[in-house]
Amino acid sequence: MARARLSERPESEFPEIQAWRRGFARMGLKPTQYRSASEALLRRFRKEGALPKIHPMIDLCNADSLAYAIPVAVFDLARITGDLEVRPAVGDEIYTTFAGEVELPELQEVIFADASGRAHARRWTNRQSGYSAVRDETASVLIIAEALHVGEPDVDSSSTSSMRPSARSGPSIRGAPC
Repeated sequence: MARARLSERPESEFPEIQAWRRGFARMGLKPTQYRSASEALLRRFRKEGALPKIHPMIDLCNADSLAYAIPVAVFDLARITGDLEVRPAVGDEIYTTFAGEVELPELQEVIFADASGRAHARRWTNRQSGYSAVRDETASVLIIAEALHVGEPDVDSSSTSSMRPSARSGPSIRGAPC
């Protein structure tokens, strides 16, 4: 699906990508500096013609992200403490890069945070943490797919709302209305 869509126009012209760019701009981010995960993935796919094999669960989520041009994240549930909340950072959350370096998200940056103060993703759908990335020993996952669409109301990163997955799927998820 992605290959067919990209043969007609670049990913930057997809309505789904344009919606994320508008959302990122409303949050004060430069949309071409901080691309949504789906845009970055589509861009890489367009340039390289394929994606590397990482892990079957990650590969499946990447395939869905490519096909539908929406960010799809997969987290190792054993690495998440309590609920996962999409909210503005207070600036003291711990974010671990894939290289193992520790960073502190910028004040008000939209993050996925857990009850322990760990940031599992930064810039809303841009950078997932290496801490909660799926590994060979991962036994249970949380998959999050997000989308913004043409005509969506403005993104308000100052408030949160609750969404509850089934009891078997793990922690609750709180997200900014969009």
